[in-house]
Amino acid sequence: MSKMAVIYWSQTGNTEAMAGAITEGAKDAGAEVQLFHVSEISADDAAAYDLLALGCPAMGAEVLEEEEFEPFFTALEPKLGGKKIALFGSYGWGDGQWMRDWQERAESAGARLYNGEGLMLNETPDDAGLATCREFGKGFASF
Repeated sequence: MSKMAVIYWSQTGNTEAMAGAITEGAKDAGAEVQLFHVSEISADDAAAYDLLALGCPAMGAEVLEEEEFEPFFTALEPKLGGKKIALFGSYGWGDGQWMRDWQERAESAGARLYNGEGLMLNETPDDAGLATCREFGKGFASF
């Protein structure tokens, strides 16, 4: 089975909860998976993984978090050619433009996007949302 990293940034804990559930689902599927806050891993180290699940909530005017996650993703972008990735995050407003923009950036960099789109949950994940995240992780583990 491929080595997977789940890398996230979270302000309120919503995206962190999603990351935990995605990790759990991937482990249940037999994946070798490690969970990282974005501050705990470099773009170079992240690029060494076979599968990357990247999580960031919508911030400001529907953008990626600008202090830690955006610089990390910008450094990772040139390393995404052919890489299997999954995108996820929570939001509290808007219609998901941040995710569409993020998907476009990833695909433009040559990444292979799981499910063709990212996983978005509104606000705090409830039990059904966490179950969706576990299924997302399980499916991504065999992508």
